[in-house]
Amino acid sequence: MPLARIGLGSNVGDAAAHVRDGMAALARLGSVTAQSRLYRSPAWGVTDQAPFINAAVLLETALAARELLTALQALEVELGRVATYRWGPRVIDLDILAYDDACIREPGLSVPHERLFERAFALAPLAEIDAAYGAAYQALPAAERAAVVAVP
Repeated sequence: MPLARIGLGSNVGDAAAHVRDGMAALARLGSVTAQSRLYRSPAWGVTDQAPFINAAVLLETALAARELLTALQALEVELGRVATYRWGPRVIDLDILAYDDACIREPGLSVPHERLFERAFALAPLAEIDAAYGAAYQALPAAERAAVVAVP
C-alpha cells in the first residue's frame, strides 16, 4: 500500500486542537503509521499573521495521489477551512508532502510538494517520523531550523 507523507498546519483559533483533529481525521483515509509532535513556527510567505502549529503524519492509503488530494481537500472543508488568500490564515491545512517515491507534476498536484525542501516547518516534523528527510532538514539554514520549535 502506498505511503503518503502528510503535512498539517493551522494558525486560527486553537491551532493545536485543529491539527490534532486533522491527525485523527486522516485515519479515515488509511492507516496512520506515525505522527510527529506539534511544532510552532512563524508564518511563511505572508508573515504578518499568527504563528502556525505544524505536524506530519505517515499514512498508508489505498488512494491514488490525486484521490488522496481530493479527500484531503474534503477533510479541510469538513474541519472548518474556508478560502482566504494564498498563504493566508487557515483553520487547517492538509498537504501531500510526498507519496511513496512518486514524482508528479500535474495541474493542482505537485509531489513531492514543490517547496518541501525550503520549509523548516514542514521538514522538522517530517524528519522526526521519517529519517529519510533528516539530511534535508539539516541542510536548511540554522536560523530557519531554530525558528521551528517543538510544542511541549
